[in-house]
Amino acid sequence: MARGRQETTTGTLARQGFGDAGRARELLDSTGLADHPSILADLTAAADPDLALLGLTRLLESVAAPGELLAALDGESDLRARLTRVLGASRALGDHLTRHPEDWRELRGHDAARQPGAGEYRAGLLHAVGADPSGASVPVADLAGHPTARVATALHAAYRRRVLHLAARDLTGITELDDIAAELAGLAAAVLEGALALARAEDPAAARLCRLAVVGMGKCGAGELNYVSDVDVVFVAEPATADAGEQEALRAATRLATSMMRVISEPGSEGTLWEVDAALRPEGKNGPLVRTLASHVSYYERWAKTWEFQALLKARPIAGDADLGEQYLAQIAPMVWQAADRPNFVDDVQAMRRRVEAHIAPSEAERQLKLGRGGLRDIEFAVQLLQLVHGRSDDSVRSPATLTALAELSAGGYVGRADAGELAESYRFLRRLEHLVQLYRLRRTHLLPDPNTDEGRRDLRRMGRALGLRGDPAAELLAAWRRHTAEVRRLHEKLFYRPLLNAVARLPESEARLSPEQARSRLEALGFLDPAGALRHLEALTQGVSRSAAIRRTLLPVMLGWFADCPDPDAGLLGFRQVSEALDNTPWYLRLLRDDVRVAERMARLLGTSKYATELLLRAPDAVAMLADERDLAPRHRAELRTEAAAILHRHASAEGAVTALRSLRRRELLRTATADLLGLNDVTTVGTALTEITAVTVDAALRAAIAEVARTRDAPPPVRFCVVAMGRFGGGELSYASDADVLFVYTARAGTDAETAAASARAIAAELRRLLELPAADPPLVIDTALRPEGRNGPEVRTLSSYANYYTRWSALWESQALLRAWPVAGDSDLGAEFTNLIDPLRYPEDGVSESGIREIRKLKARMEAERLPRGADPALHTKLGPGGLSDVEWVVQLLQLRHAHRCPELRTTGTLRALEAARDAGLVEDEDADTLAAAWRLASRIRDAVTLVRGKAGDSIPTDVRARAALAQALGYLPAEDEGSASEQLLEDYRQHTRRARAVMERLFYDS
Repeated sequence: MARGRQETTTGTLARQGFGDAGRARELLDSTGLADHPSILADLTAAADPDLALLGLTRLLESVAAPGELLAALDGESDLRARLTRVLGASRALGDHLTRHPEDWRELRGHDAARQPGAGEYRAGLLHAVGADPSGASVPVADLAGHPTARVATALHAAYRRRVLHLAARDLTGITELDDIAAELAGLAAAVLEGALALARAEDPAAARLCRLAVVGMGKCGAGELNYVSDVDVVFVAEPATADAGEQEALRAATRLATSMMRVISEPGSEGTLWEVDAALRPEGKNGPLVRTLASHVSYYERWAKTWEFQALLKARPIAGDADLGEQYLAQIAPMVWQAADRPNFVDDVQAMRRRVEAHIAPSEAERQLKLGRGGLRDIEFAVQLLQLVHGRSDDSVRSPATLTALAELSAGGYVGRADAGELAESYRFLRRLEHLVQLYRLRRTHLLPDPNTDEGRRDLRRMGRALGLRGDPAAELLAAWRRHTAEVRRLHEKLFYRPLLNAVARLPESEARLSPEQARSRLEALGFLDPAGALRHLEALTQGVSRSAAIRRTLLPVMLGWFADCPDPDAGLLGFRQVSEALDNTPWYLRLLRDDVRVAERMARLLGTSKYATELLLRAPDAVAMLADERDLAPRHRAELRTEAAAILHRHASAEGAVTALRSLRRRELLRTATADLLGLNDVTTVGTALTEITAVTVDAALRAAIAEVARTRDAPPPVRFCVVAMGRFGGGELSYASDADVLFVYTARAGTDAETAAASARAIAAELRRLLELPAADPPLVIDTALRPEGRNGPEVRTLSSYANYYTRWSALWESQALLRAWPVAGDSDLGAEFTNLIDPLRYPEDGVSESGIREIRKLKARMEAERLPRGADPALHTKLGPGGLSDVEWVVQLLQLRHAHRCPELRTTGTLRALEAARDAGLVEDEDADTLAAAWRLASRIRDAVTLVRGKAGDSIPTDVRARAALAQALGYLPAEDEGSASEQLLEDYRQHTRRARAVMERLFYDS
């Protein structure tokens, strides 16, 4: 006795895990449990020793023979473990034992470790309501003196008794989680059967009129129910006899179904079990509660939405008329496996998942075990989508249970073994947490306790200990939960948004092959518009026994999913075939794709999104190598490009050979820039700068080659100094993918050279430069445009510095001063470039600013341009350059500010639009809000122009009016496709209209009113 007392000191109890050691000491002493060290040891091993001790104390106070219980606990270790584990994890089951103290015997002996079958559950719960298990009906006479409420209470108590038995096996690890979930579903089905029997006894007339089947949906139908979850059902009814009226039978069945639901859901002395939810029926809560089989079939054939077929995947008859339930399943199931043939099927399923996430309360999002990111729904939706896509042609993946289906998908090669294993492990972990959360009070919840509250930390500690964590249970549980949710989210995005998985690449060749019929079916489901053509590409890529063909067979199931996520999957697959055929004899190519799936994914995105990038890649397929490292996609500095260009000039003896190599350099940099742009690595100003840098380097190096070629043909160095001045977007450092190089050519004769000889030499240099840059070749030409020269296309293409001075002094129009705001000497003689800059500065930055008459002239020019230059048939609201609030509006506002104020504000003397706008803001010439509005509109319009070229492969200034083309543009710009093709495009339109509307208002105020 003394030894026992010593072991139950307050300090010892605290070390053993009791939170309130003083209270524990009192309870142990008052019950005599302090004299039972074996019982105390099991109490300290419980998830919550305080809760277990309190529950056992209450049980001892309630039981008729406490001595018998104590003796049993002392002598039977299995009973001790089961009872203490239950009492330490579930306050609700402790309450049940207090109400029904003799139920402790459910945890005793060999039967307590035995797993009952569904038939045993059904018979037991029917017996609890006095029904004959063989007939599932209760004779009315048997209910005499037994009100329905009392019988319902007996049903509830019997259910709790079986949950107690099940929870004890769960918490002691006797029964696996998968079997626990299946048992809970079987137990729920038995409760439904018992409640239906009671409803029939209440209304025998209705029972005689109809046949009623209860079809389980959701987790109950799938055999993977939680401890406390809504039990989703659908009711099917038929007349009981051939001469019975259908409507009369439906009314009778509705009364039975309503009564059955009330028996289960109404709270009583045993509390509420769970809700019976019939919201998944046709038309949801707005539809009739009960339908005939024909009515169900008609609805699903004509009206059902994609999500309803997704829900039907788990349908299973669970109560009532079994034959009718099987007839329902036989007619409905084939429709489920045809659902993936519906238009936009994959998009619909993905959109449903996003809607579920969007409706999570912000206060709960970080603790959601079921609906949140990385939660159970992520796994379930991914598995269901894969089942619905592949189950059409492969009936081996049609199991309604998530874990079974996941194993089937892995065995069939649709999910990699490692991915399936990780998902299954995480699914079991999350379900275990969900069970522990619900067991405590036997209430429906999917929220992890809040670690920021004392109560939440206590709950987390209890759950952690139930999982076997003993160091810092709460912290360890949270760390494990975060690890699992992060992995689930990663795999969810990998599987759910790429319906064919990159993990398939790990499977043996024999397991990854698809029959032609399966391949075509999958291509259709993935959104390929020409599945027959796509299948031909697949056959060409995978036929044969070569190592390359084998690697492609492992890659293609992966890449098809990525192509499917692109605007044009068909073009992506065709491009992949063309690149692969071009690199067929290159050993590193397929090895790179196989060993670094990021390269394959990026390649798929490029080929399936951008005709522009595809054309560049096809001209030099070995550029695929740059996709391996984001650092290789970063813009290169001008100095680095100049060094490479100089090396090219040094290596090639002929001008044509040198400039051909220069154009290859430019093509590579265009592809680098476009790739980074499409992958979201560069913003629009970085793109503009990168395009300008490579153009400037190309023009400069080509000019050197042209001068050398003219010298060679004339057998003497050209007797001129020659300079190329960038203009327009080129001069502003804002080139787009489709921009020509706007330039002016300036020269001066060297000493002793007559004017005619110098002019002829300068013209020869300019002509040779044009010729070299526009020669027919594999790489895109660089078009030189001199339309901004004095007198436009009517004036000489090449002028001396003095000719420019004479013209600008005598004849220059104000618009030319405005155009010169972007002039930037970019190639050739740097001293001559500086002289030209000194010449034009007084024109573009006039002393005292532009005059009032000049301002009026500029405003007239702008209005005239808006009226006359817009292409015929173009919608002004969609024209990014000349439309209201577009590029022209922003640029003219900025240029007017420069003309008016640059003479006194040197910071405005820059050729870039956004740089000048920022300088105007800093100088107080533009309010911050107005500057932000103009800059945002300019950036968006520039991005759209760039994206039009990237997607279409040719220039365009307008947002497409065709919804499909606009959706492709929106996706290239980073708008996520949502429920339908139009949603992303409408969001793009809304954003553009909002930005341009605001920019136009600012423009009119600053340009016309200031």
